[in-house]
Amino acid sequence: MSSSRHDHPIDPQRVARARARLPAADDVARLTGQLSVLADPVRLRLVYALDVADELCVGDLALALDATEDAVSYALRLLRAAGLVVTRKAGRVVYNRLAEDFPAPLREHCLRQLVALSRTAD
Repeated sequence: MSSSRHDHPIDPQRVARARARLPAADDVARLTGQLSVLADPVRLRLVYALDVADELCVGDLALALDATEDAVSYALRLLRAAGLVVTRKAGRVVYNRLAEDFPAPLREHCLRQLVALSRTAD
């Protein structure tokens, strides 16, 4: 973004400090992509369920979430496409689990701390 729209900062030192500490645009794009995948009640609850139960099949996830199997399947498809969930097949049953490289800070802060904060906000 060019500074030509606003060439007269009121506080140039703070502008420079903010600019120097901003994350790279690629990093922000990756983070917003991950957060947007989680910005759905079914998907977020699904990730939370897999965090606490390790792995579950679609039917068991639907029971745990009190959701339809179709809703769970669709949510899993999006989470797998984002690389956040992986599957393991045992006979005819497909188990879903969080990917090994699921970002630990995302797991800790988005799942555990934000859910805890939302409870205290009520």
